Amino acid sequence: MLLAFDTATPFVTVALHDGEDVVAERSSDLPMKHGEQLAPLIEAVLADRGLVRQDLTAIAVGVGPGPFTGLRVGLVTARTLAMVLELPVYGVCTLDVLAIEAVDSGAVGEDFLVATDARRKEVYLASYDADGGRLSGPEVLRPADAATGRPVVGEGALLYPEAFPRPVGPARPSAGWLARVVAEERAELLDPDPLYLRRPDAVVNAAPKRVL
Repeated sequence: MLLAFDTATPFVTVALHDGEDVVAERSSDLPMKHGEQLAPLIEAVLADRGLVRQDLTAIAVGVGPGPFTGLRVGLVTARTLAMVLELPVYGVCTLDVLAIEAVDSGAVGEDFLVATDARRKEVYLASYDADGGRLSGPEVLRPADAATGRPVVGEGALLYPEAFPRPVGPARPSAGWLARVVAEERAELLDPDPLYLRRPDAVVNAAPKRVL
């Protein structure tokens, strides 16, 4: 039983995959509450199937790109569960999961972009071919610098319609699709390390000048 979850966006999403398909999925209702909501959602999807953590066989986690705080909650949880339960853990780029869902659901039929909210009036962006294979990115850009007439998957298209006039679904990542991507090896499987695209806000101060 594969447990999958993603905390790279303001909302938490959790799912279970039994080797054939997704058998349970839940998502948070409140944004920016990763620490408070991830563990209860994991327990809820397990309870939906009458399972306990010892029934799990693997863990999948979205590695971003995304804000530091949300990503840290998901990745620390994935690593901790994997260590305690002695399970393998697989990371996947969150934008890749959105791309695969868009292709498989028929939302796109040509080359397209995936754009998610990076805050600071920027987006996390990657480009894909019609089969969902990543062509470039991910990177962080201002919407005006990434403006396109191609279809754009993800919340970024809804936030910046002047730059992305062809929004297509889905808007948010789904843990169910993350589980499918990992189970079927549809995207590159990564170590559970955060995919940050910005330098930290906190920097070491320059060395003080010598007093003569």
